[in-house]
Amino acid sequence: MYRHVENRAVMQAKRPVLLLTLIVATLSPVAALAQEVDFARDVQPIFLANCYECHGGRKAKSGLRLDARTPALKGGVSGSTIIPGKPADSVIIHRLKGLGGEDRMPLRKPPLSDQQIATVAAWIEQGAKWPDSAAGADQSMPTHWSFIKPTRPAEPAVKNPSWVRNPIDKFILARLEQEGILPSPEASKETLLRRLSLDLTGLPPTPAEVDAFLVDASADAYEKQVERLLASPHYGERWGRHWLDAARYADSNGYSHDNPRSIWKYRDWVIDAFNRDMPFDRFTAEQLAGDLLPDPASPAPTLEQKIATGFHRNTQFNTEGGIDAEQFRVEAVIDRVNTTGTVWLGLTVGCAQCHNHKFDPIAQKEYYRLFAFFNNCEEPELRFGTPEDEARGRRIDQLEAELQPFASNPDDAAIKAKRAELAKLRRQEKGVLTTLVVEERKGTPRKTTVLIKGDFTRPGEPVTPGVPSVLPPLTAEKPTRLDLARWLTSEENPLTARVIVNRIWQQYFGRGLVETENDFGTQGTPPTHPELLDWLAPEFQARGRSFKQMHRLIVTSATYRQSSAARPDLAVKDPTNKLLARQSRTRLEAEVVRDVALAAGGLLSGKIGGPSVFPPQPEGVTSVGQVKHDWKVSSGEDRYRRGMYTFFFRNSLHPLLGAFDAPDATSACTRRLRSNTPLQALTLLNDEAFVEFAQGLAARVLRDRPDGDDAARLEYAFRLCTGRMPGDDERRALGELLASQVASFAGAPEEAKTLCGDRCPKGFEPQRFAAWVMASRVLLNLDETITRE
Repeated sequence: MYRHVENRAVMQAKRPVLLLTLIVATLSPVAALAQEVDFARDVQPIFLANCYECHGGRKAKSGLRLDARTPALKGGVSGSTIIPGKPADSVIIHRLKGLGGEDRMPLRKPPLSDQQIATVAAWIEQGAKWPDSAAGADQSMPTHWSFIKPTRPAEPAVKNPSWVRNPIDKFILARLEQEGILPSPEASKETLLRRLSLDLTGLPPTPAEVDAFLVDASADAYEKQVERLLASPHYGERWGRHWLDAARYADSNGYSHDNPRSIWKYRDWVIDAFNRDMPFDRFTAEQLAGDLLPDPASPAPTLEQKIATGFHRNTQFNTEGGIDAEQFRVEAVIDRVNTTGTVWLGLTVGCAQCHNHKFDPIAQKEYYRLFAFFNNCEEPELRFGTPEDEARGRRIDQLEAELQPFASNPDDAAIKAKRAELAKLRRQEKGVLTTLVVEERKGTPRKTTVLIKGDFTRPGEPVTPGVPSVLPPLTAEKPTRLDLARWLTSEENPLTARVIVNRIWQQYFGRGLVETENDFGTQGTPPTHPELLDWLAPEFQARGRSFKQMHRLIVTSATYRQSSAARPDLAVKDPTNKLLARQSRTRLEAEVVRDVALAAGGLLSGKIGGPSVFPPQPEGVTSVGQVKHDWKVSSGEDRYRRGMYTFFFRNSLHPLLGAFDAPDATSACTRRLRSNTPLQALTLLNDEAFVEFAQGLAARVLRDRPDGDDAARLEYAFRLCTGRMPGDDERRALGELLASQVASFAGAPEEAKTLCGDRCPKGFEPQRFAAWVMASRVLLNLDETITRE
């Protein structure tokens, strides 16, 4: 980055001119940065994005390294590049601004902004403080903040302690006070309860629950609601859905055939684990190595522990003819390595599949040492049912193994008899429940090597199971997947606890303390509140790695309970709300959009778990792709199950899921994106299921409010959708809407009957009911209905 052609004598001669130039060019921006510059937060990201490529450990051009404190302050071939306290004398500032006739740095990249240069200059002027936690070392790659074990920081002092409800608030408020920003007032009780209900269960509160909360004047009224919701069986559904995104859960195999698979028992295991508040270390061990983890009361793994290993059977599976089975087995193992790295470590380990990682200290050889943990996994189908079912399954496995060598000898009588028996057993097997699991290979283990350029046909150096050297060592002599699971959740591992609490935080505030929640490496964004993150990670471990305890801590904070209303001062000082002077307002996820509409219409089934279901969808959706799949619409209660139980074809998502940004389950999703498109409004208005939900809402309102007062009915319908009472303007607009629809349908009885379906309440005119259905369609389409305030 800093190629010098001038010797020190020439530089000394030019210094007066440079000083004068720098006074004009940089001192004003530096003076504007009155607050202390933090190296890890403000300067290191600038170096990382612009300088390390040429001036890191692997490429120290001109002898200059900027990835570690000691060599950076020592300088390059031209001597000192950073002179603490003297930005005008520091060569780095000259080169960033292109002064002295030299090339502007960084080369072949956009120049730094004036603000970025001012930040570096201010840091140097303040003494170029480079703390040990971000110092780096004289090695091939920098020691990044996330690779250092967090130490619990002291809770900061604040000027307004009366606002604080728990330690989280001290960290948030201290930063706000530093920036001269006040926190927002607490949200209304209606908003708080709806927010809390949606965050903890994915379901809105009923009007009765809201009313009970409004009249509860006790000091712990809010805390009682927190405990009620944490104890709800729907809590496991809500937080299980987040984990299933990371697990890339789907009900089909993917690729062009995308055939259905049976793995819903794994989904139900996740829901149950959250409801039981399984400690995260156990939660990890059972999913990564349940087949190796005996139950305390049994020398063999339990059925549930085997089912848990379905986490790594959520890989895609190619059933096309003529494929190379070994190729796709290796691709599945690669997916398991990459997913484990993303979900637990928050690192892009997959970048080291073909070569050493370009940015993070992960060598290709270390990637294949992680690969070795999963390379000896077999992929059986687990049957669960009666003893007869299990015996039949064992016989099927036996016959399949015996017949495999004789695929090219169809005429042998004994082989024909075994094939006939196998066909008969498979017919009997159709009604048996199965799920997909992994288990350790029996007999001779597979040999693992580095794959040259990631090509499975080009084996290289043999490797044994191990972990990246930048992280604490794994001490087991012959480590297994179980050892890997325990290493991931060890208190010595600097990443996992940070990654998990950051994702929990993300669900409550729309963004993690580290915004790049899947990349804690050198290319990720630094934490907005590093001290809070390093307080939460040890706190998670100290609280027994309990999800519910972390949820309780966050939702009872004053930070969480703030209003989400926009403020003019924040539009200037913190337009993206990174400092959290207010709550974030977020659109509901696809499945919850459905759940809220079902709940408002009084149609929602409360059933937990079971096989995936087939709610209505437009014809032809599952005809996309090489193979057409049946979609027989579920009847009865299954028609109205929660969105997370909708059968999930990877290549042809249910249109509601696709319209509202559900992931496609081809890889781990650790944060859903949110779009805003006309298709979403059209889905809410015209989709067959949402018309049915509107019919249900209209019928419910008329059934629950039979007194004939339309104003009271509209108020009730509005509350069912938004959780609050309408304002005067909203009452007036709703009244005008209903009146216009009554007039419109008065002369269109056939159209009214078509819209009503078979849901028109007894004794109620179809034209009148149709008007209420139209009003209900509008209410279900409100922004506030599908938004968590």
